[in-house]
Amino acid sequence: MILSVAAAAAQTLRFGLQKALATGGLSATAATWSRFLWSAPVITLAVAFHLVSTGQNLPQLSGAFWLYALSGGVFQILATVCTVALFQQRAFSVGITFKKTEVMLTALVGFVILGDAIPWAGAVAIAAGFAGVLLLSKPPEGGGIFNRGAALGLISGVFFALSAVTYRGATLELQSADLFTTAGLTLSVVTIWQTLALGLWLLLREPGQISETIRLWPTSSLIGVFSLIGSACWFAAFALQNAAYVFAVGQVELIFSLILGRLVFGERPARRELVGMTVLTWSIVAVALIG
Repeated sequence: MILSVAAAAAQTLRFGLQKALATGGLSATAATWSRFLWSAPVITLAVAFHLVSTGQNLPQLSGAFWLYALSGGVFQILATVCTVALFQQRAFSVGITFKKTEVMLTALVGFVILGDAIPWAGAVAIAAGFAGVLLLSKPPEGGGIFNRGAALGLISGVFFALSAVTYRGATLELQSADLFTTAGLTLSVVTIWQTLALGLWLLLREPGQISETIRLWPTSSLIGVFSLIGSACWFAAFALQNAAYVFAVGQVELIFSLILGRLVFGERPARRELVGMTVLTWSIVAVALIG
């Protein structure tokens, strides 16, 4: 529980900094890349030092581990890009709430792919969550509910759900190692892969964004710090507990995002959006506990 709360707090601060960069001229992809650029070398050195100081050998990395870790890295990149892009259109707290559909969507993806049965109580909670999404998806300035912001939020939820499942799969492949090695080594492999893959994309498709990210190092490096803290806590929690329960506790991020959005960005969510966030939050927690 403590790990989930710590992860949620660090993640809220990281998303707040990414929103500041993304709305200040940095592309959504570059703002996403900044979280990996600074955290990858730190966690890699920390894991290496831990292995040497404790006299451990590097755990055997199976083919399943690589499949889980690398695919999870891709899913997380896509999810984060969608979330940061959403921040450019919607309020910070609303964007975070859209992202939190990952819990609800995990139950649906599990049913479609694995055939996991959903009890009637879970179905009711999912239906309530859909109502909350509808309340959130209509922009305050008008327009229909089926808009780009709603699509970005829901897509990010799908990708975050997929990344969580694959990350847990990767940590389970290293069960013979201690908790720090399990979480740290998985995180190291993932962040190195994400730094290289997304960096290559920026080099080829968004010239100038790499140098701009480095120029903004006072902010982008802080993103890396909070990303490292949050990811380490998430990975450790996934290694210890079912992802559904980790997600349930992690919903405290919604409260953190409301506070940060109000204090830093001066945002006042509309009454409809507050109702939508409340309904969706209760739905997500219910689905996580039922599942």
